[in-house]
Amino acid sequence: MKKTALITGASRGIGFAIARQLGLDGFSVAVVATGAQEKNQKNLDILTSENIDWKYIQADISNHDDRIRIVKETVEAFGRIDVLVNNAGVAPKERTDLLEMSEESFDRVLSINTKGNMFLTQLVAKQMIEQEMLGKKRGTIINISSCSAEVSSISRGEYCVSKAGVSMLTTLYADRLASKGILVHEIRPGVIATDMTNTVSAKYDKLIADGAFPIARWGYPEDIAMAVSAFADDHFLYTTGNYVDVDGGFHIKRL
Repeated sequence: MKKTALITGASRGIGFAIARQLGLDGFSVAVVATGAQEKNQKNLDILTSENIDWKYIQADISNHDDRIRIVKETVEAFGRIDVLVNNAGVAPKERTDLLEMSEESFDRVLSINTKGNMFLTQLVAKQMIEQEMLGKKRGTIINISSCSAEVSSISRGEYCVSKAGVSMLTTLYADRLASKGILVHEIRPGVIATDMTNTVSAKYDKLIADGAFPIARWGYPEDIAMAVSAFADDHFLYTTGNYVDVDGGFHIKRL
């Protein structure tokens, strides 16, 4: 039986790179995104051209009923869920000083980045527990967090708080699910070339040029996808609740 990976925020950028890589690794992939399928058909056609089995699910992970439907439609299509990649996330619509941040912006960012992650993981974990075990583990959950889980950005505090919350979810679910054979990991991207960073590319270009990153280049969605691929496989069977920085060494403290 073929294994299935469910990836949120998977129509473009990091999420699409992850879906594509896991598809190439032999998984069927459930591609979850908020936009209509027609809007993202070009990328989906790439999956088809590479003989990847996929199902597109238009859904908002901050919505209770949509989360239930995501799991239901994935299982109906492929029979099971072996890997969950919590990738979907949003930045604030406007970068605002911490002292001016609105409650509406805080609620919006956390409802998607943290609450959506929390309760979709809950549903998928229950599904994994009920399934026949394939291979050496019952399931894998991978959270795409951010260097912002630890790095302060006072013009987008809600984003930092949301990603710090995702890090704690990694710890909590790793603790709860290890006895069930489900391993939980976290990947913390740094500066990755996506639509989210495109609006501030000049800022990051300068940081790279000034030597803020030991590996002096932008990160690419494929860099994240390869890390997900390693965790999704059976390479890490005696570790859970951990994280890896995929950030060009930005996390290194230097004098």
